[in-house]
Amino acid sequence: MQTTTDIKPQTAADANTSEEEVVHIEHLKKSFGSHEVLKDVTLHLNKGENLIVMGKSGTGKSVLIKCMVGLMDPDAGSISIFGQSIPDLNEKELNEVRKKIGFLFQSAALYDSMTVRENLEFPLRDNKEMNGEEKTKMVEEVLNNVGLIDAIDKMPSELSGGMRKRIGLARTLIQRPDIILYDEPTTGLDPITSREISHLIVDIQKKYGSAALVITHDLDCARITGNRVILLNEGLVIAEGTYDELENSHDERVCDFFK
Repeated sequence: MQTTTDIKPQTAADANTSEEEVVHIEHLKKSFGSHEVLKDVTLHLNKGENLIVMGKSGTGKSVLIKCMVGLMDPDAGSISIFGQSIPDLNEKELNEVRKKIGFLFQSAALYDSMTVRENLEFPLRDNKEMNGEEKTKMVEEVLNNVGLIDAIDKMPSELSGGMRKRIGLARTLIQRPDIILYDEPTTGLDPITSREISHLIVDIQKKYGSAALVITHDLDCARITGNRVILLNEGLVIAEGTYDELENSHDERVCDFFK
């Protein structure tokens, strides 16, 4: 199992990123009745980049993700992933795009009745091109990458919160996504485990070259993992830049969030 001392004090800024856009969103708007959640959001995500989206609760971060993957229809604006307009895709086309996107949920979303091995094999169940030996090899590879090969035959109930997050990430990685969406990856974890998960996100960026959108309230996570940071406030992007640039901003709204 990977320990704190195994993790190098690196940040996502050390990772190579490409200027090739994999996600492009312009003037995105979404309301529920008279409540405007997303008022006018424009952002882009580059290949191999970790983009942090921060903001207070209720600023539309989760709604943004749901619009991105076609779980909600925006009221206005455009969403393009891998050059395809998400609102214009039919269900079959949308599912093909979703296959290239991995999710890490707050709860890790593991099946409690399955062992770690079975949880990781589950996304591969419909892959007829892989035999049992190949699936086992892939399961072992992703577990090694998150430092938990010894947990392969354990049940989720036997794992700590940090271990469950790692297994959730391993299950995300097993399908080799081009984009990973992290929803509050360090919520509910102690400071040491939170830093381990943050450094693991950077390790994954380097090993797999995946792009990631990380929704977080955790300033330390944002500092460690982010190449760029976007701050949402009342449905608008009010600041964008590196963590250091936002931390030293003179905008009162930004200062309030960071300090």
